[in-house]
Amino acid sequence: METAELVFVPSSGVGHLVSTIKFVTQFLDRHRRFNATILVMKYPFTPTPTDGISDPPPPTAAVSPATPRIRVIHLPLPPDPPSRQILSQSFEKYYSLYMESYKALVKNAISDIAVPVVGLVLDLFCSSMIDVGNELGVDSYIFFTSGAGFLGSMFHIETRDRQIGVEFDKSEADSIIPYFAHPVPMGALPQFAFNGGGGFSSMALHARKFKESKGIIVNTFAELEPYTLSSLSEDGIPPIYTVGPVLDLESENRPTPDENQSKEIRVWLDNQPPSSVVFLCFGSRGCFTPAQVMEVAKGLESSGVRFLWSLRRPPPPHKKFELPSDYTDLNDVLPEGFQERVKGKGRVCGWVRQVDVLAHRAIGGFVSHCGWNSVLESIWHAVPLVAWPQYAEQQINAFVLVRELKLAVEMKIDYHRDCGYLVTADQIEKAIRCLMADDDAAGEEVRKRMKEISRKSRNAVIHGGSSYISFQNLIDTMLA
Repeated sequence: METAELVFVPSSGVGHLVSTIKFVTQFLDRHRRFNATILVMKYPFTPTPTDGISDPPPPTAAVSPATPRIRVIHLPLPPDPPSRQILSQSFEKYYSLYMESYKALVKNAISDIAVPVVGLVLDLFCSSMIDVGNELGVDSYIFFTSGAGFLGSMFHIETRDRQIGVEFDKSEADSIIPYFAHPVPMGALPQFAFNGGGGFSSMALHARKFKESKGIIVNTFAELEPYTLSSLSEDGIPPIYTVGPVLDLESENRPTPDENQSKEIRVWLDNQPPSSVVFLCFGSRGCFTPAQVMEVAKGLESSGVRFLWSLRRPPPPHKKFELPSDYTDLNDVLPEGFQERVKGKGRVCGWVRQVDVLAHRAIGGFVSHCGWNSVLESIWHAVPLVAWPQYAEQQINAFVLVRELKLAVEMKIDYHRDCGYLVTADQIEKAIRCLMADDDAAGEEVRKRMKEISRKSRNAVIHGGSSYISFQNLIDTMLA
């Protein structure tokens, strides 16, 4: 049987890499004819050894030579990357230009593949690589690692850019976006929607390029976002293939945290009652100012709820795009005597394997930044959410979870980490109590809906499920 080669080009963010690698392995499991090449670009903000911050192994380290049908090629730095000065205008503009600067290296790598390439699967930030596919006569597909809601908001931004050519203003009224059942508050749009320094236009250009693809592969499932997916299918957009949830449940593609800490946390969770612990974790880039850390600590202590809190130290101000690190001594940032007062009922730690914690029977709630991988992990394990977005598209994800799907209690859906706004201890206590209290009607509704959608998420990926069928349609298209 003749093999069919797929080339995957993920962007270099951890969440994007993890989803892509898992999707690649699922692709190959579904059809023996496929082989895959993953082209990995260097993350532009990796700490240098002199920073004193451990640089964890990339997720691609889990793809070993024992996986002969997957080949990983680590591309060098591009010869002409964009100026770092662009970062002062817009992260999205800089990152998009950085990905685009890899076009020649990607084209050369694909040209060197000895067998015919049947598909080029591109991350949302790599839409400019569609030009490479066109030059080489290869069909391009977008692998959209976030949900259909964010995809819809990107097409809405592209429409505004095309029709008006001006970014949004936060003073505008709630927006009627055709991909959502409810009006969208301005504060729920991603920050780049308001960025006149190139963020708005850069993301609009990505959405415009999506329309040149052969199809858009979305890490969601039909039962989770039916309204949005139905709207997308009626709008002249390329075919949407829902293949989710694509999850790294075994953490095999995640860097390894402190194993001693992990064992201590497992023992601690084993000693907690079922569904009694609220878990606070904010993703690979999630961190707070010392003032906000104080408010979180006070809110947790006042709530009386058992908790596990993954607390990270922000990078220095002049390196704010680098990843957070663990504190050497948590007492340096927590209220005096806090850890002693909550001992036995609460625990603060550094970085942990989030999906392992969510799978534990003791976890009953999740205060999350609403990164899409975290959302899907929470749904899979039926852990209801408190939505506290931080950056990127997380505000629109929070809106979807709170207003559209009612799978989360709202902390503050228009929060972003550079807003200068302090979420108070009272707000934090109120949201956690709402989610965790047995006698809270709103929290009970969220918990009930989460259990229902969790069951549907698992059914979606088994034989005959909605994502299983959509995945097969994608395979048939690629092999046609």
